[in-house]
Amino acid sequence: MDVFFQFEKKPLLFRNPKFVISCYDPFLVDFCFQRIEQALTAGYYLAGFFSYETGYCFEEKLRTYKVSDFPLIYLGVYESPIRVATPAPRPFTNNNLTDLQLNISYDIYASHIQRIRKYIEEGDVYQITYCIKLLFKFLGDPFLLYSTLLKEQPVPYPAYIDAGQFQILSLSPEMFIKKTGAQVVTKPMKGTWPRGATMLGDIAAHARFRHDEKNRAENVMIADLLRNDLGRIGSAINAPRLFEVSKYKTLYQMTSTVSGRVAKDIPIYELFASLFPSGSVTGAPKIRAMEIIRELENQERRIYTGSIGYITPGRDLFFNIPIRTLLLRDGTGEMGIGGGIVWDSTVQGEWAEGLLKAKFVTDMPSSGGIIL
Repeated sequence: MDVFFQFEKKPLLFRNPKFVISCYDPFLVDFCFQRIEQALTAGYYLAGFFSYETGYCFEEKLRTYKVSDFPLIYLGVYESPIRVATPAPRPFTNNNLTDLQLNISYDIYASHIQRIRKYIEEGDVYQITYCIKLLFKFLGDPFLLYSTLLKEQPVPYPAYIDAGQFQILSLSPEMFIKKTGAQVVTKPMKGTWPRGATMLGDIAAHARFRHDEKNRAENVMIADLLRNDLGRIGSAINAPRLFEVSKYKTLYQMTSTVSGRVAKDIPIYELFASLFPSGSVTGAPKIRAMEIIRELENQERRIYTGSIGYITPGRDLFFNIPIRTLLLRDGTGEMGIGGGIVWDSTVQGEWAEGLLKAKFVTDMPSSGGIIL
């Protein structure tokens, strides 16, 4: 299992693990965290991922008996990372993505959005992050595809995992958590806006997005949720930066920063049980939002909106949120696409936003476009 990070342009490669801590059964998640603690105490690094469905295991009423065909937890145990330049991809003539299609029809999508709005109207939730999937066939070199996508649309928290039986290509613009000593920082992302077609149009789009009431309301709602989650285990909680706009090739996105202090040696289970999954990928309030997500979404999210990262023996850690992330296995691929649904969301607007988020893949010359 090779895990390659380029978080904040600082390449870090984990290769040849001593062993892998993996979990497919919801009722073995607690045991896996015990093994994580044992590995850290023994002086090892851990690198890999937590799938979104791991989040259901932290709440007794959400935990189910279903055993997944994809790992809930998959962490290599390593002696140390290698600080290297970007590995060169193996030469390959082409990367072909074919038969691109969504896992849901527009009509079913519309009915789900209306049901979410009904839940909001009835006071069950304030916001739901609802996700669909882009499915496709893939032939080529996964790392070459990762490198190509990253070159076309640079992001601050990319990662690549080759687990042999599957590969994960994470072109993530969102940080989940960074812990350095006792200091913890999380950066929830909520809010999307298309780039302008001209220089002046782009400047205007940036200004409109920065002051758009709907996006600001969504963003601050999730920032408040993260402040509450972090406040359960930490102190000195604050939000030093709100409504920051980041620019990408096809769109703008809005983030806020929430920080605090926790015990330097806080158990990893306690940290994840309080914060995972991030409120930016569930909605608010989190538990009810996760119940509705499981009711409406017709497939497991798997790696999408989980977390990819590493933990040091000193219990520092750095994890992204794998949005804009491709999962490849057995010649097929999938990529989750999601958005925050609030009362004034429209079916047409949310559908268009999802297609916009997928453009970095669907616009590739080798993809042939999406089948709608």
